[in-house]
Amino acid sequence: MTLSSDQIANALISLLGPDSVISEPGGMEGYLVEPRRRFTQTAKAVALPRTVAEVQAVVQWAHEVGVHLVPQAGNTGLVGGQVPLFGDEVIVSIARLKGIRSIDADAGTMVVEAGTTLQEVQEAADEAGMLFPLSIASQGSARIGGVLGSNAGGVQVLSYGNARELCMGVEAVMADGTLYRGIGALKKDNTGYDLKDLLVGSEGTLGIITAATLKLFPRPERYETVLVDVESPEAALKLFSALRARAGQTLTAFELMPRIGFQFQIRHGMLEREIAATASPWHVLAEISVPRGGHGVMEDALEDMFAQGLVTNGVLADSLAQRETMWLAREQMSEVQSREGGSIKHDVSVPVAKVPELIARGSAAAIAAVPGIRPVPFGHLGDGNIHFNFSQPEGADKAEFMAGAEPVHAAVYAVVVELGGSISAEHGIGQLKTGLLAQVKDPVALKAMRAIKSALDPKGILNPGKVLG
Repeated sequence: MTLSSDQIANALISLLGPDSVISEPGGMEGYLVEPRRRFTQTAKAVALPRTVAEVQAVVQWAHEVGVHLVPQAGNTGLVGGQVPLFGDEVIVSIARLKGIRSIDADAGTMVVEAGTTLQEVQEAADEAGMLFPLSIASQGSARIGGVLGSNAGGVQVLSYGNARELCMGVEAVMADGTLYRGIGALKKDNTGYDLKDLLVGSEGTLGIITAATLKLFPRPERYETVLVDVESPEAALKLFSALRARAGQTLTAFELMPRIGFQFQIRHGMLEREIAATASPWHVLAEISVPRGGHGVMEDALEDMFAQGLVTNGVLADSLAQRETMWLAREQMSEVQSREGGSIKHDVSVPVAKVPELIARGSAAAIAAVPGIRPVPFGHLGDGNIHFNFSQPEGADKAEFMAGAEPVHAAVYAVVVELGGSISAEHGIGQLKTGLLAQVKDPVALKAMRAIKSALDPKGILNPGKVLG
């Protein structure tokens, strides 16, 4: 039986109350539009449960009557995994399910509700004298449920790992409304399949994460941050190897950025002044986190790098304000491209040693497909994850440029696959890359993924059409 919109809204109101259900189109708008505005589809309603029990009630009802659900956290995802695909879904927002359940600084753990923002988690850890290291540009609005659901990465994956590695356990509502209580903080538990690792990164297709146990780390005593100028990605790679050999795990960030990205930011008033030492073709933002009682190595290391010719110039941050400006320039690298018109984006990864080849071959292939296109590749060179973006040719029509994106995608992904890389390093698959996943994923892996989905969600209630298509 297919339920009408009114029947769905009334059923949800009976479960959650009138203040926790939105069914008017105008009220739902903010939940239907994702950041890049690439996917537009309506929904039957938005449910806003306040407790885990209410999430269970909604999912159990949906399972019984056959209503599709789209889990949504902070709505910051970039591949459309958190918004409707078909128009008959109910969005289940976990935004009200927020708070810190507990913090154990001695054990290095904290238990948080899934609706808590990443920034709130970072602040709570800091107040306890600890560090939660995952950091992304949208951390003020991204919520832990979505961060885990998409297995977010960020700028410190190099030392601390991505969201999956920073999560010790999860609590999740499964597709039939039952509650998986895997919130434990055991460092060793060898009792079978790791359901936590299955749910993290599943993009809401296997369950709705309601809480998680996260790893905390000792807070660094200080940071040594430098913005250096290099001649090429090859030089940046040599610099990375040399600096990591000196700093080890204390090298917590190593970000490659092209000159054009700084030019964009200055042109559009996002940077007040030039912050690099020279107008080099490439720049690297590197940071060492100095532990308490530890000794930094950045300044001595840079002297050696200058002597070896790996670095042509640089600026070592001598204040918190200068460090923040350097990181602001990195965080704005993606946003500023929208001010230059159309931007064709790729979130890809290759083996670290292959990053220079990816940039060279991928740029050449894109330019061959669209003459005048402007490559703006940047990102986490230290873990092989490059945000390989392309801005429209100067003076081009944005709509026409974006309509011709497919040849650029095909050219870039062909290079990525040939280099043994991934078509999605940290943004996920969502609804944007389902067709591409089917083309490049190992057939055995796809078969196993479909079997898992069928076993855990036999009615296809959770996030239909996402990831597997």
